Parts: sequence; C-alpha cells; structure tokens
Amino acid sequence: MWIDTHCHLDAHEFGAGSLDVARRAGEGGVGMIVIPAVERGNFEVVRQMAASAPNASYALGIHPIYVPNASEDDLVALRAAVKLAMDDPNFVAIGEIGLDYFIPMLCEPAMRDKQEHFFRAQLRIARDFGLPVLMHVRRSQDQVLKHVRQMRPAGGIAHAFNGSFQQAQVYIDLGFKLGFGGAMTFTRALQIRRLATTLPLEAIVLETDAPDIAPAWIHPGRNSPEQLPAIGAVLAGLRGLEVDEVRAATCANALAALPRLPPG
Repeated sequence: MWIDTHCHLDAHEFGAGSLDVARRAGEGGVGMIVIPAVERGNFEVVRQMAASAPNASYALGIHPIYVPNASEDDLVALRAAVKLAMDDPNFVAIGEIGLDYFIPMLCEPAMRDKQEHFFRAQLRIARDFGLPVLMHVRRSQDQVLKHVRQMRPAGGIAHAFNGSFQQAQVYIDLGFKLGFGGAMTFTRALQIRRLATTLPLEAIVLETDAPDIAPAWIHPGRNSPEQLPAIGAVLAGLRGLEVDEVRAATCANALAALPRLPPG
C-alpha cells in the first residue's frame, strides 16, 4: 500500500466529499491517510474524519499559521485532547506544528517569539507522551532543528522538506523522516529533485499536503490523496527504481516514523 503521511482531508476545498476522496484513494492503493489538525477548533473534526474513513488516521496540534489567534488555553486543551486520544487507535502524532518565517506577519519579532513558545510547548507534549511530531518547516530549518535538539521528541516527519543536504542529515540523525510530495514532480524544482534522488531511500516518506502542493499534471488544481501513487512513481523514476520498491520502502519508513499507524 501507499501511505499519505500528510493530507488536510478536512479542508474546505473538499467540501462534503472528503470521505469519497478517501475512498477513491483507497481504491487506488492508498492504504492510509494521515490528517493533521491545525487548530483547537478542528481537533474533533479530524478525529471524527479518521473514525469515519477506514483508511485514515489523525494528529493533533496547532499550526504556526494559527498561532497568532491561539492562547495558552489552547495548549491546555491540546494536552487534554492528547491524553484522551492515547486510547484511540486512529491517533498517531502531534501535528501539524512548527515554525513559519515566510509569511511577513509571522516574521515580526513578537510573533516569532510566540511561534517558538507554541512550538516548544507542543514538542514538550509530544515528548511527555512519547509521540512523534509532524513538523511544518518554512524558511526556518535551523531554528526548528535547534528546538528539536533541545526538546528531543520521539522522531517524526519534517513535512515538505526543502532544506540542504546538511540539514537533512541532522534530521535523519535525530530520528526523523523527510516528507516529499507534489513539489518533487516539477522539473524546475532542481534542489528538491536532487534531494529526492540522493538522500537515503530509508529517510523518505511520501505526502500530498492536499489540497495544497498539487503535482505538475494537475497544477494549479486541487491536490488529493488520490495523486499519491503517481507521485510515488515520479520518485521511482528519479531514483531509477521499480515503483513497487519505492512503495514498500516509503510505507516501511512511514510506519517507522509513526509507530501508532496500523501496519495495513
């Protein structure tokens, strides 16, 4: 099977058709879709979606883009939700969390500080419960790595990886996998394609980030977990491997990164 390690299936772009999308993805060989939360208001949404779709799991966290409107009460609510979710077999990680230094508003000094505070607090929750993390890392590789080194969560995935080879190696040494998806399918994405080609295969997991980061053949349309097998085929082509080998390897990598995922 294929595993989509990062998909916002609850996004408004899918409307009322999210479960149909998950079903079609399953029919196409996507055996598991991981749905990360982005704010307190959708903790229950992603939980219910994972309970309704036989090929879905979920994570709980506060995305850095939602940090400006978040409060300390949201961190308290996250810890409480995680404690309850530990008995839920569909719950697999803390996420989506991280740092975003791309959006101008989030780069203001006070907001950078708030992002770092929320990131560290959520890394602490992950560490306290022995959970991996799904990390949003945008123009913040070194800062994210600094906090991960200090907090030492139980591994996880650097989502939509677009750093250097040296940064990739640090993530790998810290027990993380690196997420690749639609961006890899563009011939002009030279650095991402070099990374996808030369990094150890055992370090790579696949993702769609749907409805975002659509692959080249549907860009600028809405992405979907149904696209994951074709994205995997691109990775196989870049590395000169059989598709079945890439499918098996990336599935094993996802299971290693997210041990609570069902083995399929």
